[in-house]
Amino acid sequence: MHRPILVALSIAVGTIGWSGNMLALPVAMFFPLLWAKSPTRLVAAGVSAGYFLAASRGLPQGVANFYASDLWPGLLLWITGSLAFVSVHTALWTERPGKGRALRYAVAVAVMAVPPFGIVGWALPITAAGVLFPGWGWFGLGATAILLVIMTGRRWPIAVAVLGGLYLWSATTWTPSNAPNAWTGVDLELGENLGRDASLEQQRDLIATVKRAAGDGARVVVLPESTLGFWTPTVEQLWQTELANSHVTVIAGAAVIERAGYDNVLVAVSSGRGHILYHERMPVPVSMWQPWLGWSGQGGGARAGFFSNPVVELNGKWIAPLICYEQLIVWPILQSMLHRPDMIVAAGNGWWTSGTSIIAIQNASTTAWARLFDLPLVSASNTQAEE
Repeated sequence: MHRPILVALSIAVGTIGWSGNMLALPVAMFFPLLWAKSPTRLVAAGVSAGYFLAASRGLPQGVANFYASDLWPGLLLWITGSLAFVSVHTALWTERPGKGRALRYAVAVAVMAVPPFGIVGWALPITAAGVLFPGWGWFGLGATAILLVIMTGRRWPIAVAVLGGLYLWSATTWTPSNAPNAWTGVDLELGENLGRDASLEQQRDLIATVKRAAGDGARVVVLPESTLGFWTPTVEQLWQTELANSHVTVIAGAAVIERAGYDNVLVAVSSGRGHILYHERMPVPVSMWQPWLGWSGQGGGARAGFFSNPVVELNGKWIAPLICYEQLIVWPILQSMLHRPDMIVAAGNGWWTSGTSIIAIQNASTTAWARLFDLPLVSASNTQAEE
């Protein structure tokens, strides 16, 4: 196959597979086939770069929105973020077919799934497991990994045929993950003001939103990342007082100021108690997680918990929480699944993703994982209101 065609196909696979349509995720599984068909290491690098850059194509615009700048900072971060994926797949590529190539690709998947490379391990084809094997759990994950490995060998036509059959079966029988009874997620359209507007009026508007959801029968209401702004005793007391005559519990995003920076968290608050429920394991690199500030004796970035609190307990249910960026990478959800949670709660604040498919990709990824492990999913996100 001609080299430019391989690169062009990898771009198409990355674009379609990560379009934000969950049922398109299996298209990403053609990447290892194109990687294996590369005649040289240089072409393998081009195939890897084409796939990854196409899959993460919303990043330049998102960064420009976040920093209110032109596209150049976003383009730089986009290219820099691809280096891990491209380097790993280029280094492990081999022109010799057989078990050695299959093993090398398996190693590449494992390396990109966990830290340190897993910190930027976006767009991994293994995410398609939830579409192909809904309800199969770890067996479905293993079966998907086997299909990906077979794609790199001489029997790839068999893997393609199996993939096509599984996809047709799944597409015709697909059912979404439902929220548990009396749990609901509330999406907001408050843009960049969410979490930054610390006024009493803003807090009362949010409380009114919760009370409307409670009036519709909700007993646990999930609000997006950053909803409460800074988590202080004053904010806690306000919410407890306002919820005094209700039986509703609120899960909402907030920030806790620390000496070296801040902690991005989910809090749970009801009439009787307010407490930190979850500490984010992996904040967004660069914009939130800035470890170099600590190395230089400065502070200000978000703390990364990495492997801390994979599950948390609330009202008798074990929850696998995911905040924003954690919905795009692999290890947080798989670590949580090792603890056999009862449900997944996903909260995000994607106002800065306006004009991109990033939120749709987050939703597709989270929904696919929920279906793979047959778990209820409650999600809440904040976006920019449409003009």
